[in-house]
Amino acid sequence: MILIVGGGKVGEKASDHFSRCGKNFLIIDPDENCGAAKKYPENFSKASASQLVEIAEKYKPDFIIPAAPIHVAAEALTSLGFKADYEVAESFLSWLPSRIILSYSMGSVVVSYNRKMCLENCIQPEICPITKIKKPTAMYKLLEFCIPKVFVLVSESLAPGIGGFKGENFLEVVRKARSLEKIIVATACNCHGVVTALRK
Repeated sequence: MILIVGGGKVGEKASDHFSRCGKNFLIIDPDENCGAAKKYPENFSKASASQLVEIAEKYKPDFIIPAAPIHVAAEALTSLGFKADYEVAESFLSWLPSRIILSYSMGSVVVSYNRKMCLENCIQPEICPITKIKKPTAMYKLLEFCIPKVFVLVSESLAPGIGGFKGENFLEVVRKARSLEKIIVATACNCHGVVTALRK
């Protein structure tokens, strides 16, 4: 089963793809009037990313598609009592190469090899079709190298322009987080990523 978090443009696109493929999928969004909910009402449940832990533990999805304009994994962990750790998050700015940092806000750092608009259905080739520059390594590997003890959820390309991380990997992070007071979690593909520091 595929769990899509967010029913806007990206979530609707993912829903269209999995519907065509005959895959079982569930869309969650706090807005029951979002595009994906209207198009696939039988596959929709009104819920927010902060409820993801409970939903993922219930359904045990094969993949989770983060299709909301937030760091879905970090927001999910707030249900375990975590909140943004601004002090640790600010240290990311010195740990990471400055040229890949796009923004810093609310305890999260957004990183990318491409500072411009990406192709809508990009397949994440070794040489970026926008910058024409060869990526030195996958972004998720770079984050693992630069940030000590980070838990990286690797977003795999499931179709052009559609990526998601394995449900079992997310649930493993949840399991470990329950016994921690602080955690650094990241979601990243070959090209982009977001890193958030959290504490209880």
